[in-house]
Amino acid sequence: MNIKLTLTIEETVIEKAKKYAKVKERSLSNLIENYLKALTTESNQKEIELTPIVKSMKGSFNAPKDLDYKKELTNRLSEKYLK
Repeated sequence: MNIKLTLTIEETVIEKAKKYAKVKERSLSNLIENYLKALTTESNQKEIELTPIVKSMKGSFNAPKDLDYKKELTNRLSEKYLK
């Protein structure tokens, strides 16, 4: 059952949203409804269930406290692709 809803939104946002909806060949109501569905579904799925294999590996690696992940990744990728 559909129910009418009145929203107060900045005019420029509405105009941009209408253009977007037209390009996507959808109604503005449809876009907003699907966005709200996605928001409410997302909040219900905060915890992702891990597979048994992933659970068994969880906590098996302890990185040093001073590990600079981005620097390490840059170094490894440089070794792989630049040498």
